[in-house]
Amino acid sequence: MKYAKTEFTTRLARHYDELKWLYMELYQDEEAFDYFTKMLRRCWDQRKKALRDQDKLREADPGWYRRRDLLGMMLYVSAFAGDLNGVKKKLSYIKECGVNYLHLMPLLESPKGRSDGGYAVSDFRTVQPELGTMDDLEKLADACRKAGISLCLDFVMNHTSEDHEWAKKARAGEPGYRERYFFYNSWDIPREFEKTVPQVFPTTAPGSFTQLEDGQIVMTNFYPYQWDLNYANPTVFNDMTENLLFLTNRGIDVIRLDAIPYIWKELGTDCRNLPQVHTLARMLRMVCEIVCPSVLLLGEVVMEPAKVAPYFGTPEKPECHMLYNVTTMATTWHTLATKDTSLLKRQMEIVCSLPKDFLFLNYLRCHDDIGWGLDYPWLRDRFGIDEVAHKRYLNNWFTGKFPGSDARGELYNDDPRLGDARLCGTTASLCGLEAADFEGDLFKLERAVSCDLTLHAWMLSQSGIPVIYSGDEIGQLNDYTYHNDPDKREDSRYIHRGAFQWGLSECRSDPDSYQGRLFQGLRRLEELRAGEPCFDAGADVWVEDSGDSRVLALCRRSGGRELVCLFNFSSSFVHAGVDREGGYTELMYGTQYSDIRSIQLWPNGFAWLLRDAGAPAEEGAL
Repeated sequence: MKYAKTEFTTRLARHYDELKWLYMELYQDEEAFDYFTKMLRRCWDQRKKALRDQDKLREADPGWYRRRDLLGMMLYVSAFAGDLNGVKKKLSYIKECGVNYLHLMPLLESPKGRSDGGYAVSDFRTVQPELGTMDDLEKLADACRKAGISLCLDFVMNHTSEDHEWAKKARAGEPGYRERYFFYNSWDIPREFEKTVPQVFPTTAPGSFTQLEDGQIVMTNFYPYQWDLNYANPTVFNDMTENLLFLTNRGIDVIRLDAIPYIWKELGTDCRNLPQVHTLARMLRMVCEIVCPSVLLLGEVVMEPAKVAPYFGTPEKPECHMLYNVTTMATTWHTLATKDTSLLKRQMEIVCSLPKDFLFLNYLRCHDDIGWGLDYPWLRDRFGIDEVAHKRYLNNWFTGKFPGSDARGELYNDDPRLGDARLCGTTASLCGLEAADFEGDLFKLERAVSCDLTLHAWMLSQSGIPVIYSGDEIGQLNDYTYHNDPDKREDSRYIHRGAFQWGLSECRSDPDSYQGRLFQGLRRLEELRAGEPCFDAGADVWVEDSGDSRVLALCRRSGGRELVCLFNFSSSFVHAGVDREGGYTELMYGTQYSDIRSIQLWPNGFAWLLRDAGAPAEEGAL
């Protein structure tokens, strides 16, 4: 027990001065800080031995989450296996997929019909009843740990459900609870806020405030049933931090900080990315290093990589361990529709210029929509592209309305006036597999499978942690049954949130089925990535001119090994390459090349070209 006390106090002492300084800078409240540190100790006391043992192992190997063999998968518990016990029973399938990082989409208690997909939490310590119990979640986490799988869970920081205990007490006027939110008796201050605060959902949930039945007005940046928390109140930060630690003590390895840029509000600003947000993020990082140092923080920051960089903090004062690479994802789909890699090349030049310590999660699809947050000033200056017209083209292409498109998707939050609709659909359907399957066109099916695998190869080629969306490994198509569900039909994101098709997964070993070709092809790519040093986090990475605007060339180097990755974003045969001679082997198919200045790429095809081991590296490639 004496050793345990030393362990906690040593970690606390390491951070104490900075933690107190930042806390007092925000709150000027010694009593609140004293409560805060005692709460941290209480949470550490409650941390079981298996988790403390993992803490020590990962403290000794701080780069454990930067390994090239990490592969993530995100899924909805109900859609994948019914409940938490069902997921535990399916861990063998998850391991077969090569997954060792599992992100469970929101599963904490939230009101039916007013949950925003689980992002309106009414109790941070209770699992949605139909999914199981908190004990079931802890048992799943234990099973994942034994299987070598890290478990990720969303922590909805910015708001609670209007059904949360705090919200109910605030509505009833109980002392101390109204101050946890932003309550006003008139529209005077809310109208001042709305002069500078952009709307999150201008079509489905306009405005940033909601008037309650009794006339009170509360801040609701997202939906009227999601009440924004007031982090200027130290009680909110203290209690939400304790809620976060409650989840980590259940065995959650990665905490996804939902909507973190929004959590600090200040009149006269846009209430986005304010300096106080970074103070809070830094304190949360220290909290984890004190109480649960094996736990990682994943920030949900929906901006381009160069602008999300502040959320990593600095080497001396880090904040989030990982961030999403949202813009590259959106630019990838733009590139597929335009068949021009210019913007993607520019995007990757920016990403490659960032410090190697910055770790991004890369993905093609997720639970959410695709927003066209592209670099429109550059597109306008370079190509004369009009933003509204271009968004209309992209949405028409991916909903199959544009001539020649076999993509099938639906729009979300469509605003015809601004042309600012977002896109929904599974990877397979957006790649044309749905249309090909419906038409029974084997030629189109071949092209769609090739496109799907190429996009996944592109994702796997990037530095960071690749994450696949459950169902993509077997080419799951759009699920249109949500149109018949009154609780879902107004939210087109449910088109790609359908139930996992276990019947289709049985074809994963059949090379004659598209499910088998996708599953086996993806596994081959993942295994190649895990075994190739050029995919190390510390590898040199850069982009080059491929000689054809339809083809992106991404190069990676580790020691004397060089990997040249070529991706054809067009539906035509293309000859492209980079200026290299000397033996290269295409990893996927084993083809040998004496030079790679101009090789043939199949329509929507790719090549991973490795310089033979032991061959001297070319000079001047950078």
